[in-house]
Amino acid sequence: MERYNRALSQLREMIGGPEAIFENRLPPERSLAVELGVGRRTLRRALGTLESEGRILRHRGRGTFVRNGDLFDAADIAEVFEHTNPMEVMEVRLAVEPMMARLASLRASRCDIEKLQHLAEETRAADSAEDYVAADTAFHRRIAKASHNALNVALYEALSTVSRDMSGKMPGENGRCYKSQARYAGHHMEITNAIATRDGDLAYQTMYDHLLDVQRDILDSAFPESASGQIIATE
Repeated sequence: MERYNRALSQLREMIGGPEAIFENRLPPERSLAVELGVGRRTLRRALGTLESEGRILRHRGRGTFVRNGDLFDAADIAEVFEHTNPMEVMEVRLAVEPMMARLASLRASRCDIEKLQHLAEETRAADSAEDYVAADTAFHRRIAKASHNALNVALYEALSTVSRDMSGKMPGENGRCYKSQARYAGHHMEITNAIATRDGDLAYQTMYDHLLDVQRDILDSAFPESASGQIIATE
C-alpha cells in the first residue's frame, strides 16, 4: 500500500506539475516503473486510479496520455447528446462520412470490401425496419473501420449512439418506408462499388449524396409542407 500511495503521489505530481511531458504522453510502463522505483503491478494499479479519475487515457499499443483539462468528461458529453437533434447529427455526418468513404477507397482491404458488399445486400433484403437499421448501422460502421483511422471509428460510434437514442424523435434512415429503403440500399451499393474500384472522388460524392437524401427525408418528415428548398448542406 505504501509503494502504491507513493507511486500515485509521484504520478500526480508528474502529470500536474510544471514539467512538460512530451506530447502529453507518459513514458512506457517499463521506464516509468524504474523511474518511480516500483513494480509494474503497483504502477498499473496507480495508473488505473488516475484513469478512473479521468486524469489519463490509456490506449493499448499507443501509450498513456495525460488528459487536457478542457476535454469533455462523460457528463459534458451526455449533456451535449441530450440537447442535440437529428438535423445536427446529419450536419456532422455530411461533414465527416464522405471523407471516411474517400479514405476507405484508399485503405480498405479485400475483407472490408466483401463485408461492405454483404451489408449493402442486407440493407436491400431487410424485411423489417429493425433489420434495416441493424444492417445500415453495420454498413456505415464498416466504412469507418475500412478507413483504418481509430478516430473515425470513435466518431462514428458517438454519432451512432446519438442517432439510436433519438430514433423515436424523428424518422431518418430507418427502413420504415420500403421505397426509401430500396433507394438507400441502392446508394449503399454505389458507395461500395466506388470503394471497391478505389475511386476516392466517387466514394466521397456518393456518400455525400446519400446522406443528403437522408437529410432531406428527415426534413420532409418534420416539416412536410415547408421542407422544399430548406436543406442547408455543408460540402
